[in-house]
Order: sequence, then C-alpha cells, then structure tokens
Amino acid sequence: MAQRILVVDDEPNIRDVICFALDRAGMATTTARNGTEAMMAFHRGSLDLIVLDIGMPEMDGLEVCRRIRKTSNLPILFLSARDEEIDRILGLEIGGDDYVTKPFSPRELVARIKTILKRSGHGSEPDASNGSVSVGLLKLNRGGRTASFANMPLSLTALEFAILDTLLSRPEIVFSRDQLMEAAYGADMQVADRTIDSHIRNIRAKLSAAGGKGIITTIHGIGFKLTSGTEGRA
Repeated sequence: MAQRILVVDDEPNIRDVICFALDRAGMATTTARNGTEAMMAFHRGSLDLIVLDIGMPEMDGLEVCRRIRKTSNLPILFLSARDEEIDRILGLEIGGDDYVTKPFSPRELVARIKTILKRSGHGSEPDASNGSVSVGLLKLNRGGRTASFANMPLSLTALEFAILDTLLSRPEIVFSRDQLMEAAYGADMQVADRTIDSHIRNIRAKLSAAGGKGIITTIHGIGFKLTSGTEGRA
C-alpha cells in the first residue's frame, strides 16, 4: 500500500514539484494550501507523513506542528525558506522529524521522507529487529515503535526513537554524533551536528518528565552515551 503524504505549502509550484517527485517514488499525495487546511486533512486521518512549510500566512507551520503534537506523533518534515540555525533548532524542538531548506533537491527530499517513514515503521521495508529491548526501567518495543520509562509511555518521534534505540543497544558505550546521525538518517544523508543535539535535547526532556533525568550523558568532544543505571536521578 502506498504511503500517504500530505504536502502543505502556500506556493502552488512548490506543491506541484513535491507531489510530482513523491508520485514518481510510488507514494500517494494530497495537498493543503495553508495551516487551516492542513489541520482539516490531519483530522481526517489516514496519513503517514506531513511535508509542512513553515512560512505560511495566518497559521504557520510551527503552530500546525504544535497542535498536531498535542495528540499525535505523525512524522513531520519541515520546509523553510530560512536557513538560520535557530529556526532549524526550533522546528526540531517542537516536534519536527527533519528540516529542509528551500531551494531543495526533490531527490534529497524524497530520500529524507523515505528515511523518516522507515524509522517510523511506515516504510515498505520491514524491520528485521522487531523485538523489545530494555535497560533498567527504560524499555523499547521495536515492533510496535513504542517506548516507556518506569511504565510511563514516552512520546517519541521516529528519529528520536531511532537515536534512543541506538544508545540503548549498547549502554555505557559512547556514540559519536556521526554514528547517531547515520543510525537516524542513514549513511548517505548529510545532517548538521546541531540537528542531533536538538533530538538529544528532546529525548532528555521526555525522559526527565517520566522520572528518567540524567540517563543520557554528554561526553564532551566525543558524543553521547546511555548510562546503564537507568533508575533515574533527581
């Protein structure tokens, strides 16, 4: 069954370019011209991912993402004409899975979408490692794409899940940013270091809210590791 992608942009030519590229990749597309139409399409359901422009009048893409994240972890890839680092970080920290700036390569956009779909369990290739893994109070169910700490569910985006899964696979081992980027995005994708830092910050905040503060440790100049004593710290 074709993955269902909602393309949200107030520029008709941008919508057409994206839909053409996604249609050629075997995906089914629907469009929205603004944030209001995007929310209507979201509430109708049956979506696998949203390509969401940030710079729209009235309700911008960031506000759309905030509203969706109140009830759903549906993957969201932001589009923006701005390449400022603060914009990228903000987009990821409010729940975006990825951030692509205009002008963009349709081929790269499709590749990033495929990566997110695969990580979220909506890709066409099944994950062979679909069991559960746990360390202390932290548990991940790879097949169901769910995570919890002390039996409290963690609401993770697809790429946050992939990063946490990588850290959990080898507790106390330090993973570099490059290793975490490859685990989340794939070997051929170029991603800024700050992108991984934003994802790590989000994961830490969600763990802390569940009582798991201090589980992910920064090893300065090297990367990050998951502490094996995952009972949580004050």
